[in-house]
Amino acid sequence: MKNQISLYNNTYILGISFISALGGYLFGFDFAVISGALPFLKTAFELNAWWEGFLTGSLALGCIIGCLIAGQLADRFGRRPGLMLSALIFAVSSIGMAMAQNLTVFVMMRFMAGIGVGMASMLSPMYIAEISPASMRGRNVAINQLTIVIGILVTNLVNYFLSDNGPDVWRWMFGLGVVPSLLFLIGLIWLPESPRWLLQAGKTEKARMVLGRIGSETFVKDTFNDIEKSFTGPQTKSYAAVFEKSVRPAVLVGIVLAVFQQLCGINVVFNYTATIFESAGADLDRQLFETVVIGAVNLIFTIVAMWQVDKLGRKPLMLIGSLGLSIIYVLLAYLLQSGAAAGMVSIVVLIAIALYATSLAPVTWVLISEIFPNRIRGLASSVAIVSLWIGYFIIAFTFPILAEKLGTYGPFYLYSAICFIGFIFVLKKVKETKGQTLEEVEQHFSAH
Repeated sequence: MKNQISLYNNTYILGISFISALGGYLFGFDFAVISGALPFLKTAFELNAWWEGFLTGSLALGCIIGCLIAGQLADRFGRRPGLMLSALIFAVSSIGMAMAQNLTVFVMMRFMAGIGVGMASMLSPMYIAEISPASMRGRNVAINQLTIVIGILVTNLVNYFLSDNGPDVWRWMFGLGVVPSLLFLIGLIWLPESPRWLLQAGKTEKARMVLGRIGSETFVKDTFNDIEKSFTGPQTKSYAAVFEKSVRPAVLVGIVLAVFQQLCGINVVFNYTATIFESAGADLDRQLFETVVIGAVNLIFTIVAMWQVDKLGRKPLMLIGSLGLSIIYVLLAYLLQSGAAAGMVSIVVLIAIALYATSLAPVTWVLISEIFPNRIRGLASSVAIVSLWIGYFIIAFTFPILAEKLGTYGPFYLYSAICFIGFIFVLKKVKETKGQTLEEVEQHFSAH
């Protein structure tokens, strides 16, 4: 193992992985900021259940557009320009949300923020997968999830400490998003382009140069040959190529896993923490404090996932997480339905967060980044992640409405059933990918 690791420039690989993964921080920021700001936005804009759901879910609608844009940009101009554009869009939209004078403008700016988040959510893990050697790819792609949860935790902390500063404090909560987006943009100046994209674009010497920074001459030669072989055959740049029979199994798995990661229901806990704990009798201070605790547990168990994803593997983690969530949701629904104390609800919620953070959250991104063929990775990734954001919009939009009709506990019985169905799908359809090069994964997921 030591000899294998010595083939690679680990410091350089980790450095560029972390820079790219700052796109995940933007995702985490916008994902979490709504949880702390929602109690203030309800008052400021007089939101009913439908508008509460739409305002929260409007980020996902922008993310869908962002993914579609990013897929085309990534395959035509490279991964790096797309990441830079996403950072710029996010900076502008953060200022726009902070200055919004009415609900229409705020929703438009949140939709715009979604475009930036959607682009980064697709390009960051894809870029990391393409620059990482097989033996450390799972851990490196999970860095993207790590920055997401750091973004969630830091944002929840900021929201908590800002919450006593008056009814317009939500403007500061959103406006502070300009800071990480500008830091991300500055970091991207030093980022090299993906060697796989460079070779696909005919920039052979640049591809060799980037690979040379990543690893030894042996690594460069072997990787170069594998990439070239993967590009044999027609290089169609259309969405029709994504649904060809030969790649359909991989695309099906990618789409289902992406949708499952959202419809599993955990993002309801992230986005509607205040609503859930309000139903358990917690005051506003306790509600916002719970968002901080959730963020901390999320961070700790994401680190556990990074440690295990290249050891235990992708499939075992997904099976444990999906079945565990299916069971824990039934208990959570029962506690909420029976009027249990907020402390009991908190313990069960944190167990659910721990299960999700070690499985569906990071591993879904890892699998999406590695199961698609080189020649269509940008377009196929955009299809899968568009599906993910459609799933997020559905879950974010429907929860307030379902909670109003069924009680806060009701939707969690539904999420339990979805998690069990997801467990069966992973068991039957998902293949293990740990330790394989992207080109080997391509062969195993393609139809024979």
